[in-house]
Amino acid sequence: MRQFFITVIGVVVGLFAFFILLILLLVGLGLLGAAGDSMKPKPDQVLSLDMRDGIPDHGLGDSLFGPSNGVVEIVRALEGAKTDDRIKGLFIRADSAGLAPASAEELRLAILEFKSSGKFVIAHAQGFESPTLFPYMTVAGADEVWMQDTTGFAVSGLYSETEFFGGVMEKIGANPEFEQFYEYKNAVNTYTQTGFTDEHREATTSYLTSLYNSALAHIAQDRGLDINAAKAVLNSAPHSAEDALAAGMVDKLGHIEAVKEYVKLKAGGESSVFLPIQEYKPSSPFSAPTIAYIGGQGPILPGPSSSGGPFGGSVTIGGDTLAEAFDKAIEDNNVKAIVFRVSSPGGSPAASDQILAAAERAQEAGKPVVISMGQYAASGGYYISATADKIVALPTTITGSIGVYGGKVALEDTFAKVGYNIEGIRVGGEFAGAFSADTPFSDSQREAYHGQLEDIYEDFTSRVALGRDIPLSRVKEIAKGRVWTGEQAKELGLVDELGGFMKAVDVAKELAGIEPEEEIRLKRFPRALSPAEQLEKLFTGTTKMQSDIAALRKITALPEVQAALRARDASRIGQEMKADLPEIK
Repeated sequence: MRQFFITVIGVVVGLFAFFILLILLLVGLGLLGAAGDSMKPKPDQVLSLDMRDGIPDHGLGDSLFGPSNGVVEIVRALEGAKTDDRIKGLFIRADSAGLAPASAEELRLAILEFKSSGKFVIAHAQGFESPTLFPYMTVAGADEVWMQDTTGFAVSGLYSETEFFGGVMEKIGANPEFEQFYEYKNAVNTYTQTGFTDEHREATTSYLTSLYNSALAHIAQDRGLDINAAKAVLNSAPHSAEDALAAGMVDKLGHIEAVKEYVKLKAGGESSVFLPIQEYKPSSPFSAPTIAYIGGQGPILPGPSSSGGPFGGSVTIGGDTLAEAFDKAIEDNNVKAIVFRVSSPGGSPAASDQILAAAERAQEAGKPVVISMGQYAASGGYYISATADKIVALPTTITGSIGVYGGKVALEDTFAKVGYNIEGIRVGGEFAGAFSADTPFSDSQREAYHGQLEDIYEDFTSRVALGRDIPLSRVKEIAKGRVWTGEQAKELGLVDELGGFMKAVDVAKELAGIEPEEEIRLKRFPRALSPAEQLEKLFTGTTKMQSDIAALRKITALPEVQAALRARDASRIGQEMKADLPEIK
């Protein structure tokens, strides 16, 4: 037995030593490579940006599998590259389908700003074959937009679908029991209605129209076209590559190999190289004034944030993680202001309030808080933003949805149809059994639950009134759960300024008393895990566990499993400050 333990300990120590040596070797090779590179003349470089795999709002820190870049990191890289003599231009592999409106708009602004420095921007698409406007809008202002000549140009407008299960619920005997504050809080309609209510249709049409008009104006401006001429081209889509060229929507036709050679020659010749934008790190003086950058994306939930992990998964905003990030920024004496990047449809009222309280502690400590709204900052995402010193949103950010909803789906009759039975035993107050999946709310339970949600709504609207300096009566007029674009929200006083992340940084500098031309250091909170820490985290699970997770992920992706999970979630939903954000196509 003694020998057994000695052997086990030896194996553990050996594995530990192996990983330590591996890390040291990788670091050593990196240092040697860096030292060697520093002694060589740097060739002309072209930043390369590939948009085809989807881009999150912001990256989650570098990982063992390479740098993680989101919209914010790309914007920062392009800002730094403007004045870097080594960088001659930007080459973009354009997306054809998947960019969120606000992400597309912020990338467009960064690309145009980079181009204004005198450096070239060349974009190539293997067709713009999706009807949605935003992927094309992102690159329309490039010096040259290339498209593969065997593909097409289908850019035409926006389309959004909403699922309604009200008819299904009726057929299976399910009873949706929801309370909503108020009629524009449309997330519950998925379960209660068979189609759009008047309010749901009105709100959706309004913000889609606002998004369309904004994108159309940008496309016309960037292509140097009259807006009516641009609209006529889009309305008559799809077009062949040749027709798109003739209409001025693209500049040249060709395959990717041809455009790459063209870009290299434009940058200085065959010796020039492409540098993936995720590998480009803009420098900032270490001694410069520090502005904290806190990022949160995804649904807001209690507990720690989730980055999805190396094997994928949901990205969430954790109340504990964000509150700790604010407290660390408060403790850092070098931090003069905080830029809080919010990209969230909302979520838990409790977790949202935890984050808001942390942001208010920062303000009380004398550190201004500036919100930079990303793809969306709605419902709970707006709640955590409401009392900031300034709110900066993109015109196409989806925001608002000031309201709350909650409830359940009672399945008593559904269960009876299949011979399934649930019997509960209650001890204590009547509300103890309120969220039984079996029975509907009693009158007293519904009244009590309505009062609980009303308290959340009153707190929400009061905080908005205080933070935005808007009379409470006016807040309640415009709240009612309605979603707005950033442009609409500014007109309503819910947003202070229009712009992206760098605009929010400029506003933070002003509030902190930092001169506009003075360089600053952006410091990320929470701190990203080091490669060694990530390696440790990765190997805390066994290979078998990872295999099981991968298999489980495949199973849960099946449509029938997803449907069952949605029904389960609906039956125990509880209260939510979350916006209804249908996918825009």
